[in-house]
Amino acid sequence: MSWSAHWKGSVKPSKQRSYAREAPLHVKRQFLAAHLSKELRGKHKTRNITVRVGDKVTVLRGQFRKKSGKVERVDVRESRLYITGVEQSKRDGSKALYPIHPSNVIINELESTDKRRFTVKA
Repeated sequence: MSWSAHWKGSVKPSKQRSYAREAPLHVKRQFLAAHLSKELRGKHKTRNITVRVGDKVTVLRGQFRKKSGKVERVDVRESRLYITGVEQSKRDGSKALYPIHPSNVIINELESTDKRRFTVKA
């Protein structure tokens, strides 16, 4: 199935997954949004924002729940975040960062060097 920008949605999970899987990278970037903490939600007047490298997040689901850390890497192709402190041990004894989906984290602190990130879109 080829990707279409005019897709209006479907109740079929297979079509939803296909849409997300086949989407171009500039659209997949929008799937990397995570909810903001209550303080940030009040300050920025929005519920979610796209996660970036440098944001501080807390994992809400899975084996790493309640772990906090800074986002080290964002994989747009796979829609995954790599967070400091969220790592698994490999068979050779070394550590590797564990991929987390952005829907399973909450943003506690935003990386604020980019002032354009907070401009109000009218």
